[in-house]
Amino acid sequence: MNEHEDKMGVTIFTRNYRITGVIELFQGARLTDYLTEAGSFIAVTNAEVLDRDNQKILTTSFLNVHRDNIEIILPTELSSTA
Repeated sequence: MNEHEDKMGVTIFTRNYRITGVIELFQGARLTDYLTEAGSFIAVTNAEVLDRDNQKILTTSFLNVHRDNIEIILPTELSSTA
C-alpha cells in the first residue's frame, strides 16, 4: 500500500448479496469521493460474500463489484447486521 493511501472496511449491499471487505482510499478521501471518482468497478480486498439468507457464498482476497449493482455502501464500523 502506498503511504498516501488509507484502507477502509466497507459493507456493500447489492440486490442479492452483502459483501464485506476493504477498499483503498487516497489519504484523507471520503467514501463518497472514492465512489464519485471510481470507474465502473469497485476493487474490494479480503472480501466475504453472503446471500440474502446470510449464507456464505465465498471469501476471496480480491473482488470487483460493478458500481451499478451497489444499492448501499457504508463503512463497516457504522454497520450492524443480524
